Amino acid sequence: MKPGLVQTRRILSLWLPRLPTDRIKRQRVRNGALHDAHEPVIVVAKENNAWQVTALNDAAAGLGLEIGTPLANARAVCPDIGVCDADPVADTELLNAIADWCDRFTPLVALDPPHGLFLDITGCAHLFGGEAALMRQLCDTLHRQGFIVSAAIAGTSICARTLSRYKPNYIVAAGDEAKAVTPLPLYPLGADDTIIRGLRRAGLKTIGDVAARGRHEITARFGAAFTALLEAALGQSDSPISPRKPLPDYIVEKRFPEPIATDAVIAATLHGLAGMLIAAMDKQGKGARLLEAAFFRTDGAVRVIGAQTGQAVNRVETIDRLFRERLDAIADPLDPGFGFDMIRLSASHTEIVVQQQNDLDSRVQDNDEVLGLIDRLSARIGPRRVLVHLPVDTHIPELEANPMPAQQGLIDASSVPWPLRIAGEPPLRPLRLFERPEPIDVALAEFPDKPPKYFTWRRVKHVVRRAEGPERIAMEWWRMQEPQPTRDYFRIEDDRGQRLWIFRDGLYGEVLDAKENRIDPKWFVHGLFA
Repeated sequence: MKPGLVQTRRILSLWLPRLPTDRIKRQRVRNGALHDAHEPVIVVAKENNAWQVTALNDAAAGLGLEIGTPLANARAVCPDIGVCDADPVADTELLNAIADWCDRFTPLVALDPPHGLFLDITGCAHLFGGEAALMRQLCDTLHRQGFIVSAAIAGTSICARTLSRYKPNYIVAAGDEAKAVTPLPLYPLGADDTIIRGLRRAGLKTIGDVAARGRHEITARFGAAFTALLEAALGQSDSPISPRKPLPDYIVEKRFPEPIATDAVIAATLHGLAGMLIAAMDKQGKGARLLEAAFFRTDGAVRVIGAQTGQAVNRVETIDRLFRERLDAIADPLDPGFGFDMIRLSASHTEIVVQQQNDLDSRVQDNDEVLGLIDRLSARIGPRRVLVHLPVDTHIPELEANPMPAQQGLIDASSVPWPLRIAGEPPLRPLRLFERPEPIDVALAEFPDKPPKYFTWRRVKHVVRRAEGPERIAMEWWRMQEPQPTRDYFRIEDDRGQRLWIFRDGLYGEVLDAKENRIDPKWFVHGLFA
């Protein structure tokens, strides 16, 4: 696009009027059941304490049935009609799967529930031979997959949606939205039924009849929302769409004249796409922090695999290694089916790469190797399983460290100060701290400030040989909704040489609230020393 030239916005509306029945038909074919295209099938759901038709196929529509018809009336018309229960969740999943497949045409795809999609094809239609060729390819492919589909292209989403409901496969030239929709009836607008009935009672039967009236009259009678809908259909105002996914910073893709299925070709394709992606990012001095590889199968299925990095990546070898680890680790192997006809590599999150002069200090290279190791481990077992702990400003033991993914917090963890240990002194905190303190059975201590002489933990009796403490820790009352008892911690060693960190939860005679409620102290094991 030349500098200073603004492209006209173009929206493609995709409508699948028989989506629920098409889903049922595809499922039957997949299960090997015989399907008769002339068999009437309806989908019913309970509404207002009555079973009503919510979807139907063309054969059922040919019998005069409509959405909203009671089930009893439908069976009276055709006693042998096929009846299926409505499954809105499955319909939504299928619509999202179709939206994923439509990503091959444009990354800006939005849902138009319950059975529609919006595709922002601004500036990308020429890649498919023009708007007419793009719409024809999209509709033909979905039709081969077993869907009844209708589409239209216009400058606003509302105008395109209105035309797709009444004039399938229609393309509106830029600026001709009002001319295209004025002859149409009112129902394709998608307004509420009460508004449509009110307009018809007023003698307004087409969109042009309503557009000829003053906007203040329409707003006063039917509300500002309907006026905004009307103006968007006429192309007089914009109607933005909300894409399902944010637009990546960089996208590269490769389409194949013949589907590919071998691992070697897939790996070579990813390598080539990684080189193209790195070259595009290098022009602006950026590197990738979040990468996604999308594999589009010929049957419409799409598989997306992501890889996250701890620092900005600008090397092809690193991207190859990450996706090799990721592909080897996924539980569900990458099934090419009848082959992939397109592979896309995108960088959803990028950062500026700061070039640094490396000196002879080996620690700089060690840090890079550690970051690379963390990225590979995260790609193989998941970023939530490779953690780093950051110190928290508190004296409560179980809250002193905050675990977070190492890819996000490694730099912070290396820069924040941790409490220093005095040389020659034993550790004050155990090497292993339990997530939850485990209760122990103790005999009553002879002295309130001393640990018990023996206790039972995990059904094993432990005799205390040595003990050090107490270390008294009061709970942070300003952060607690309810008052918590004071803890007395002891470092002990039992008769087997095992060292434990135990505490008494509460003091003898301690009062927690103004009602003079005293507590009975209990003992717990909180950690184990090396």
